[in-house]
Amino acid sequence: MTLFTEITILVLAAFVGFEVISKVPTTLHTPLMSQTNAIHGIVMLGGLIVVGYANDPLEYIIGTIAIAFGTINIVGGFLVTDRMLGMFSRKPKPKASASPGEDKGDKG
Repeated sequence: MTLFTEITILVLAAFVGFEVISKVPTTLHTPLMSQTNAIHGIVMLGGLIVVGYANDPLEYIIGTIAIAFGTINIVGGFLVTDRMLGMFSRKPKPKASASPGEDKGDKG
């Protein structure tokens, strides 16, 4: 492929990605984005492969950075999802200590 074709594909992909993401309702945006961050397991796998086949220190450094950034993104994505879902959980109702109609101070 020529450089012009690759740049055209990049620009079109960015435009389509922006259009798709902008149509997502705000209540779904954070969980979807955090789950998308979990896809960075692929980055971690790539980093592990790079480190496994590394022959010089630069390859070790690049692989380690890929593993670290992938881990940060995965953990952060799941933490954001957990926090977002916690916002939608219902608060437990307080339990009544006595049934209605009974006097709490009079036990018999």
